[in-house]
Amino acid sequence: MNAAATKIWAPPALSARFVPVWRRNLLVWKKLAVASILGNIADPLLYMLALGYGIGSLVGEVGGMSYVAFIGTGMVCQSAMFTASFEGMYSAFSRMHMQRTWEGIINAPVSLDDVMMAEWLWTGTKAVMSTTAILVVIMLLGYGHTWLALWILPLGFLVGLTFGAAGLVMNALAPNYDFFTYFFTLVLTPMLLFSGVYFPVEQMPAWLATIAGFLPLKHAIDIARPLMLSRIPENILMHVAVLLFYATVAYYAALALTRRRLLK
Repeated sequence: MNAAATKIWAPPALSARFVPVWRRNLLVWKKLAVASILGNIADPLLYMLALGYGIGSLVGEVGGMSYVAFIGTGMVCQSAMFTASFEGMYSAFSRMHMQRTWEGIINAPVSLDDVMMAEWLWTGTKAVMSTTAILVVIMLLGYGHTWLALWILPLGFLVGLTFGAAGLVMNALAPNYDFFTYFFTLVLTPMLLFSGVYFPVEQMPAWLATIAGFLPLKHAIDIARPLMLSRIPENILMHVAVLLFYATVAYYAALALTRRRLLK
């Protein structure tokens, strides 16, 4: 392996300078906070009301809970997934390529590794914001009134890191915004449909349920649903380990690919 390749695939070299970069993203978000929060609440609320009470009136309870609560717990994780993915792709691409914000930052005494860490943590932060908004909606509808439900917030952060890292991988490869459509169509949509957001995975054919067992969103939902029922999830350490594995591997790949793209 030559010196250039060694530099690209080297472990992250971090300092505390990623904190001001993360704070910059927060300050920019504050200018659009109202619209962002309303968007996080309105979309899942409409789905929960339409599907939860519409289809719920036909199917009754699912998995020991009302259908509204069932899809609500799925949407908590779904929203974290989409929010972090969007932030890791569209927003990061704007800052990297269109606005050239990253270029300005790394010309200061801040490394690209610090910028990437800040972007990664910001995707997790945005996921927690989205998770909080939906959790409040669920509680206002009369569900999830248990202290264990608060653990869904750090779960949202972990889900955000997982899919935010995947989004940053796509960001490193994308020539334009249209490229991200592949990720939404080929990754996020199947993840949404086959991870148990709208119906139990156990109802699918055995071979499809086996494949679903490898999807990170399913592991997130397997943690969230018991917490909403005031129960400690089974195999929680395994589920957390799977999410951490996906998050770590994807982040390392995103960092290496971004180095290859920007540090030529």
